Amino acid sequence: MLGTWLLLCGGLALGCRAETAFLRRADDTTGRCTYTFTVASPMEAACPDAGGEPELRAELAALAARLSRLENRERGAGGSGPRGGDAGGAREAAYSELLRAKTRLEEEKGRLEQENEELGRRLESSAQEIARLRASRCHPGGGGPGRDTLRAPGKAPRWDPQPLAYQELQSERTEIPASRLLEETALGRPGSEDLGAATGCGELVWVGEPVVFGRADSIAGKYGVWMKDPEPVPPFTRETTWRVDTVGTEVRQLFQYEAAEQLAQGYPTKVHILPQPLESTGAVVYRGGLFFQPRRSRAVARYDLRGETVTAEREIPGAGYHGQYPYSWGGYTDIDLAVDETGLWVIYSTEKARGAIVLSKLDPETLEIRRTWETKIRKRGVANSFVICGTLYTVSSYSAPNATINFAYDTATSTSRALSIPFENRFRYLSMVDYNPTERQLFAWDSFNMVIYPIRLSQA
Repeated sequence: MLGTWLLLCGGLALGCRAETAFLRRADDTTGRCTYTFTVASPMEAACPDAGGEPELRAELAALAARLSRLENRERGAGGSGPRGGDAGGAREAAYSELLRAKTRLEEEKGRLEQENEELGRRLESSAQEIARLRASRCHPGGGGPGRDTLRAPGKAPRWDPQPLAYQELQSERTEIPASRLLEETALGRPGSEDLGAATGCGELVWVGEPVVFGRADSIAGKYGVWMKDPEPVPPFTRETTWRVDTVGTEVRQLFQYEAAEQLAQGYPTKVHILPQPLESTGAVVYRGGLFFQPRRSRAVARYDLRGETVTAEREIPGAGYHGQYPYSWGGYTDIDLAVDETGLWVIYSTEKARGAIVLSKLDPETLEIRRTWETKIRKRGVANSFVICGTLYTVSSYSAPNATINFAYDTATSTSRALSIPFENRFRYLSMVDYNPTERQLFAWDSFNMVIYPIRLSQA
């Protein structure tokens, strides 16, 4: 463009020397542009300034040289010529690609920084849980033999059972606070012994923060049950730990671990295959036997852990089953077994009780019912329950982070009372709570996580 203006100015300057001027552009043998500027004049002396012809020629030569330099500079910078246009387009494409690559690298850097922060938070959380676990070993409210058997949590269990379907949840969104029920007197049978007067027993007054001990690594472990035998028989010990993942319609696998550390690391010593599938998360281990509810029945069975056979089975008269009277979270939790200082219990409801909790004491060998208490605490209105020193305690919610132990039913006096003991649902899906009278702790299953709660009892 600049060369064109210069030529135009040159043509105008020469207007006084000729009537007609011609500008011609062509490529020479090297591919460079050349310009020819011709002035036609029949009478060279016609111009008054004819004597300045040498100066004119010198001016034209300088103009041509300047145009050549400008052409070279324009071509070298990717100017208007075809070759310069191609090179300029290639450079623009390369630059755009570099910008895109830079953007991708910045996005990847941001993602890695977020992952690093998340790993840091998880590491800090694990360190805190280890510290809490070590502190709980010496907690004043958690004394008793077997406290030193639980140690730091390890990685998730690696056992991966065959794919199983979900158990149907009956009441996942239908929690009804049991706090609506005030203290009421239940029906009891006269003439029975005082089951709450065991040595060292007291009332529950405090529940500590949950400590994660292990985590299920498959969908079958969304909810389940894990436990220790408070009164084991050889070859099992108080360190032997048991686990059942209860998602599925044919739950038969009972995992055995020689110590709780193996459970945390995910390496079972043995897998027992039960002769009939169990239902729900109500199973317990006591005096060398697994006590469980066979699927789709109102019965309770005892599986002998040494002989690996069912040694006793008995129906619970009138007990609801398979979704008739579950806890508020569902999961077919109609029949729930429990162990405390006084022995073996079964928690359920009947049509006669109209959905209220019924509590019965069982003979651990024959499963015969020794005594029954009928409360007026609505079973569907609580998330779970457990027994300590002959007293039934209920949990208000399975999903609220700040739940409470909201009711207690004392079998010694056949009365219930409202409570408000804080209870934390850290992972918002509590499917099992059991008391271990030897370790004086609560074992729980909270959305894939196996946790323990330290507790404190009042002085007897």
